[in-house]
Amino acid sequence: MEHLEAGVLLAAWEAGLASDDGGRALLLHGLARPGTGAGELLSVPVGRRDAELFAVRRALFGTELEVRADCARCGEEMEFSFDAAGLGAAGPAAPGAPLRVAEGEWTVEFRLPGPADLAAVATVPADRAGAALLARCVVRAERGGRPVADPDLPEPVRRRIAAASEAADPLADVTLNVACPACGQATRAELDIASYLWAELDAWARDTLLDVHLLATAYGWSEPEILALSPLRRRYYLELCADA
Repeated sequence: MEHLEAGVLLAAWEAGLASDDGGRALLLHGLARPGTGAGELLSVPVGRRDAELFAVRRALFGTELEVRADCARCGEEMEFSFDAAGLGAAGPAAPGAPLRVAEGEWTVEFRLPGPADLAAVATVPADRAGAALLARCVVRAERGGRPVADPDLPEPVRRRIAAASEAADPLADVTLNVACPACGQATRAELDIASYLWAELDAWARDTLLDVHLLATAYGWSEPEILALSPLRRRYYLELCADA
């Protein structure tokens, strides 16, 4: 990802400061697909988007992630490393043909949900959010060979759709099972790569701007000139400033 230059990253960070979580995820996804419009990005299946965010993270900060979670039983704060080297290539490349499942007398075609779908149901009560999301993603439903508009799908059909979605877009839900070192209880920790990557980008941007400030003060260089330096040369100049 040669296009991930410091100036591009700082521009994304600056725009994200005034955005909510969804807007920041969109900006980060734009780093993986430069020149792609927001409408297209919002229609990419969630797992495909997250795979691309893992690829961006790997290019910027490597594969090792430090994850924190609280034990579900005793509340112990846990910190552990997670190697995401195997993530970043899963999921469909783009919104493609609808998936199809058959269960009993039902046949249903549906598409994988994208960020726009999740945003649309974000304010729906939790007990109805799943049904609302499914209603958005069902393309066609038949019962006994006859089309059904606005179907109330039975639970076995919903389970088949959920299983097919997970198989087609596995990174839509990255959940880690962690054993608590204090009590041994296994705790499920969800990994939200968009939030994780934004936190890292925020820390990197603030450190980088501090470097720019110090070098501009010491040498009178402009921000573009400083950002054009390699990280190694920039660090060397900063060490010279500290020794002066």
